[in-house]
Amino acid sequence: MSSQAQDLQPYRHFTVNLLCGAGGAEISGVDASQPLGAEVMAELRRALADYCVLFFRDQTLTPAQQIAFARQFGALAETPFIQPLEGHPEMMRIVRERQETKKQNFGGRWHTDMTFSEAPVLGTCLYSRESPAVGGDTIWTNQMLAFDALSPGMQRTLEKLRVMHSARRSYGPKGTYADDDLKGMRINVSEIAERETAHPCVRTHPENGRSILFVNWVYAIRFEDMTEEESAPLLDFLNRHSQRPEFQIRFRWRAGSLALWDNRSTQHIAVNDYPGYRRVMDRLTIAGDKPFYRPQG
Repeated sequence: MSSQAQDLQPYRHFTVNLLCGAGGAEISGVDASQPLGAEVMAELRRALADYCVLFFRDQTLTPAQQIAFARQFGALAETPFIQPLEGHPEMMRIVRERQETKKQNFGGRWHTDMTFSEAPVLGTCLYSRESPAVGGDTIWTNQMLAFDALSPGMQRTLEKLRVMHSARRSYGPKGTYADDDLKGMRINVSEIAERETAHPCVRTHPENGRSILFVNWVYAIRFEDMTEEESAPLLDFLNRHSQRPEFQIRFRWRAGSLALWDNRSTQHIAVNDYPGYRRVMDRLTIAGDKPFYRPQG
């Protein structure tokens, strides 16, 4: 992974299999359908901060069981602009039908979930109910590594900046989904999406104290007190930098796979490479806190 992984304490209640150098860990020995004890939860929270994304294979979960699992990490946050799953207001069902041929898929651009909120979500819990035989992977980037790889001068510059986030590029009247027809989902375009919220360009991870590059293509639209045009060159550089292969974590889904990722320290993208296949995922988001920055040391 990175230098911080070398001194990680061992885990006593489950097995961790690191997927790649940037992070991502398959967890064995945890049944997500059952209540987990305090010691197991403490280790899972530590693993989430250590590895950014946790994967649990071969899980059999009802929506209620997935909700109960996610609630052990904190209160759940409802997702604005998306019609929830009937009977479960906390849950969003992401569906891509076989016959959908449009280039845009849901989650198909690099982003961090709901950074347009005053308190962006802590994490996201995604469960595969139906996966394509080919394709349909999700890729994450480790934004702690992305910050560490910047020059000291760029780090110092970014530490002083704040970024305006907004949902308008996706859910505003002129956004991506305004004229799109995602047949398997109901997306509610709204003027509310035009609102902007300021967050630090570099945030501090509240659990491990590391600095995180907190920008993304979809919701980070400009720097505070600057125009979008003025902001674009630096934001474009930072977003391209974030996608470097050595920061990436890639996961091949199959039905019954469960992923939990740290939304504070990652970006992600749903790869749209499975024409003619159906993909069904159930998503929950865990409420978070307002981002802050505290210099290391």
